[in-house]
Amino acid sequence: MPSLGPMELIIILVIALIVIGPKKLPDAGRSIGKGMREFKDGIAGNAKDDDELVAGRNE
Repeated sequence: MPSLGPMELIIILVIALIVIGPKKLPDAGRSIGKGMREFKDGIAGNAKDDDELVAGRNE
């Protein structure tokens, strides 16, 4: 898989800035980061979530 170089990253950021706009770009970045974190936690299968599910079934 080819890696992204600095020029490709700059192009992606410029396109994102044009499409999203400078005022909403930080919010979009936060949303993407939060979604990636939730996806990663879901794949890893947090023990905390598993314990809550088991406790919920026993009640």
